[in-house]
Amino acid sequence: MLKAKHKTGLVFFPAFDWAISPTHPEREERLLYTQDQVLEEGLFDIDGIQEFKPDPVTEKDVQRVHFCVPDVGSVTTESHLISAGGAKTIGSAVLDKQVDRGFALVRPPGHHAMRVVHGARGFCNINIEAVMIEYLRQAYSIDRVAIVDTDCHHGDGTQDIYWHDPDTLFISIHQDGRTLYPGSGFVEELGGPNALGKTLNIPLPPNTSEEGFLHVLDHVILPVLEDFQPDIIINSAGQDNHYTDPITNMNFSAQGYAALTERLKPDIAVLEGGYSIEGALPYVNLGIILAMAGLDYSKVQEPAYDPDAIRQSPSTSAMIEKIGRLVLQHWRETRRQKGSTGNGAEFAERSRGIFYDTDMLNERQRETVRICRDCGGALRIDSSSDRGDRILAVHIPRSACSACQKTGYHWYESAERSSFRQICLQDRVRDGYTIRED
Repeated sequence: MLKAKHKTGLVFFPAFDWAISPTHPEREERLLYTQDQVLEEGLFDIDGIQEFKPDPVTEKDVQRVHFCVPDVGSVTTESHLISAGGAKTIGSAVLDKQVDRGFALVRPPGHHAMRVVHGARGFCNINIEAVMIEYLRQAYSIDRVAIVDTDCHHGDGTQDIYWHDPDTLFISIHQDGRTLYPGSGFVEELGGPNALGKTLNIPLPPNTSEEGFLHVLDHVILPVLEDFQPDIIINSAGQDNHYTDPITNMNFSAQGYAALTERLKPDIAVLEGGYSIEGALPYVNLGIILAMAGLDYSKVQEPAYDPDAIRQSPSTSAMIEKIGRLVLQHWRETRRQKGSTGNGAEFAERSRGIFYDTDMLNERQRETVRICRDCGGALRIDSSSDRGDRILAVHIPRSACSACQKTGYHWYESAERSSFRQICLQDRVRDGYTIRED
């Protein structure tokens, strides 16, 4: 009888009752074909591969991460809560040492959901990885977390949530944002003033194959992970880099995904995108599961696989090597700046517009962060949308120093109530979420 080298837990949640539309790429069949493949291949007969059932996350779990406008129930369904709950379940199984590694094969996805949520964007309402991570931090006292997002689309929501967090390393490897939604994720995006170098973006040209991905993994991602020394590694395991994916332009195969997983060695993987429902997902997921379990994946192959048709050109390889060198150059420069808080200013600000493509909604944000040598800094977000909802969101990070806690409470208590529909405080030091009622 086969035995897994690494005990591996799986959670499946196809979300039968949630769909954007019956023919939308993000639909339940994304997981149904994979479930069938896993059962047909007899993976649950292998000693050390175990299935877990998801429970929904709570409102408090969501509020550790998000400011939902006007509330959690207005921007989520039960399926969103169970999807995040699947990630939470598998994360708990890993940290409880029931298994060595875990893979949450769930939908709806989450990596485009930002800290403030007015609706759905990029098929995402809440950030399921972030909800899982902040629950695990609260329940198990883990500190340093690395997130490696291998979805073809830039994980702009996860980047936004952890932009100011010096204890979270976020790395996104994706198709160049000049050629694909959401149009972001460039090498110059390196994190906020208190977490510079804790965000790394690796935008790759269209037609990149696994050769290019694995080069970047070996020469950029793994050395940075080794330097960061995370307590846990999370893989946002999007599968839309596959050569048959209908909405992207990359040339990854099931073998490539398995090899990436084998080398990255994530503690937890969480499914994100991937829309080649029959031609890719069953084989990609099978390869990932076998690689996580430490089993042979060499026989996993798509029916239409032709290595010559997806071979990476020499010019693409040269471009990828150049991008990798540039990312490392930027990262090393941020390390030389470590401990510097810039021009002596007390606060840093940025203003931006955010488009919710799924709900066709525009948000305007003005963000202020306290520059701090001791923590991620108190954060203030003035957010308004086309619907007329304007909120003030104040975030006090888990590791906030006394000065940043004082600043956060001052912002929360002194804001003019009549100017906002809601004034909200997310106090991670006390694990609380409150809304001013005056």
